[in-house]
Amino acid sequence: AEVGVVPRADGSALFAFGDTIAIAAVYGPKQFHPQHLQNPEKGVLRCTYDMLSWSVAERKRPGPSRRSSEISKVISWALSPVVQLDAFPNTVIDLFVYVLQAAASTRCAGINAATLALAHAGVPMKDFVSAVSVGIVDNTIIVDMTKDEEDVEGATDIPLAFLNRSGKVSLFQLDGKVSAAKLKEAIEMAREACKKIYEMQKSTLKAIKTNKK
Repeated sequence: AEVGVVPRADGSALFAFGDTIAIAAVYGPKQFHPQHLQNPEKGVLRCTYDMLSWSVAERKRPGPSRRSSEISKVISWALSPVVQLDAFPNTVIDLFVYVLQAAASTRCAGINAATLALAHAGVPMKDFVSAVSVGIVDNTIIVDMTKDEEDVEGATDIPLAFLNRSGKVSLFQLDGKVSAAKLKEAIEMAREACKKIYEMQKSTLKAIKTNKK
């Protein structure tokens, strides 16, 4: 993980999960235009997620796809509970998340990069979000699956995000079938993995403060 990777952004970060690399850039809070979209009670977190055309082996069409639009909303939902938007009425915080290299867990890498970028931008947050994807392949739980493991027939993919201080879940998705007992075990393994990611995120931010001294 690394911060300050986009020089002109108010905050930016890079986060990698194995072969998956995501970059996030934050601009704002700034006046929200057009005016009729402004919220006098609180600001708006506007997220744009996309995979760059060269990020996958089969070159993708440039521009946002339906999947990109869906993941943009997912990232926004995962982060909205922690960003203190009520401190910035009538404003927008633009968050751009791009996948530079895609293997697996792209949305989770994006959430981790986005949290770091928001913190780097100095946006007030009530908590810190960390995300990981756990999978179940042949009845075995795997934390942070590879693309090959994701593609196994009958594999179950469970992206999760946690608020680290409160322990609450801010994202839970399930693609596949799983028993209640196995799901409980998978969630606990994801929680432990996210604690380690949180430590990495904290040490990345501490490194900037140390360098500034």
